[in-house]
Parts: sequence; structure tokens; C-alpha cells
Amino acid sequence: MSTVRIALANVRAPSTPEESVRLATEAVGEAGRQGALVICFPECFVPGYRWPGSVAPPPDPVFLERAWAEVADAARAAGVAVILGTERVTGRGLQITACVIDADGCVLGWQDKGQIDPTEEATYPALATERRVFRVGALTFGVVICHEGWRYPETVRWAVRRGAQVVFHPHASIAQPGSYRPVTFADPANTFHEKAILCRAAENTCYVASVNCASEGSGTTSAIARPDGTLQCFQPYGQEGLLVADLDLGAATGFLAARCRTSSI
Repeated sequence: MSTVRIALANVRAPSTPEESVRLATEAVGEAGRQGALVICFPECFVPGYRWPGSVAPPPDPVFLERAWAEVADAARAAGVAVILGTERVTGRGLQITACVIDADGCVLGWQDKGQIDPTEEATYPALATERRVFRVGALTFGVVICHEGWRYPETVRWAVRRGAQVVFHPHASIAQPGSYRPVTFADPANTFHEKAILCRAAENTCYVASVNCASEGSGTTSAIARPDGTLQCFQPYGQEGLLVADLDLGAATGFLAARCRTSSI
């Protein structure tokens, strides 16, 4: 039986791009002290998610290159792999993405977001054209970002059919005016989003690790669903910190994903 320890960076949303780098490197160091193999950050944590209706600095490729290098240095120092929710400027425009960094500080690759929410179309016009899986130690994993994990089951299934035992789900969600404020994961009175995470795990026989920033009143929090669709653990709503868990990879068989005959995306 192979067990791995993962960490989800349920830290506050950064108020500036510079703060995003500081919070990220601090969290990577803490993950190393807690013995995690890999840490995952929320969607666009660096330089910070561009919330609809807010004013954010224009995309800065120079800043992003420097930020990625600092996080890679932190990964190397802590001996922890990193899944960094970030953005990058491409020939197609601004791209929501995840930068995957190995524990030696080398960039293993990128997983760009391929399905975006309609509210994001004006800000993040570029879409992914391919998906991939990554391997760190005994762990093979995929990354699905926010909207594409909640509403498009085939994104999770694609990764599991290619060997992923865990699918990480970085997302960004804050409280909406008048919305229900849960205290228990997947509360029946809440939106469908957290319930979808349990479904993605059960229908593919894999772990799903979903990570959000800590914010007051948010309708979602960071959590890990087991391959049988039950909840392993969740971070208390609005509480900053790392959600750390040990996963039994032997339970992530991918059995149900393998039986699907229509898994293309």
C-alpha cells in the first residue's frame, strides 16, 4: 500500500500581486515542514484572481516570470512539489493555468483551463487545447480548474483513465450577496458545487482534492473526496491554513473511469 501526504493551501486571497508571492512561498515552506509531497493552490492565486467588477493591474509577464521563479525556489528549499494556480499571457490572450513544479524546483509543465465560466470570457479569453497528467514520486495526478471540474465530468475522467489517482481542483469562490453561508461541507442548503466534487470522485474511483481561498461567508471550502465518493476532510469555512491529508493510493483504482466508453473531451 502506498500512502502520500498532500496539502491544500486554504489561505486568504492576496490583496496585491506581491502579497500573492509571499503567501505562496510561506505556504510551500509550511507544507515542507508538515511532510507533504505536493501542495496545491487556488485558481489564479498568483497574481490573484481577477474578480468580475474589480480593478486589477494589467497582465505583467515580467512579474509572473519572477513570481514563478520565487515559488520554484521555495519548492526546492522545502522539498515539496507545487501546483500553482496562476495566469500567463499567450498568443491567444490571457490564460488561466496551473504551473506544476517538482520538488527540485523544475517546472514539469502547465495545465491550462479549457472550460471557463461565461463571466470570465471577457477577462480570460484563451482556452486550453490539450490536457495532461503529471507524476511526482508515487503520485500520478491531473488538474482541472474551477468551472471545468464542477460542470464537465469528462475532464476528471480523462485524467483518471490516464493513470491519475488524484485530480486536483483549484478554484476561486467568494460569498455572493444574499447567498447561504454553510458551516458543513456539501450542506443541502448550499449550491451544487461541493456535491459535484463528491460525484467526480465516486464516478471515477479517484480522489478529488478541491482548494479555495479562505474568505468570510464563501459557499465552498477546500476539501478532499475519497474514491468512494465520501468526504475525507474539509477546511472550516473562512479559516486560513493548510488542509493536510494522507491518501491511500491503493483505493484510487480508477475502476469506474476505465469502464466509460465515451471519455474524450
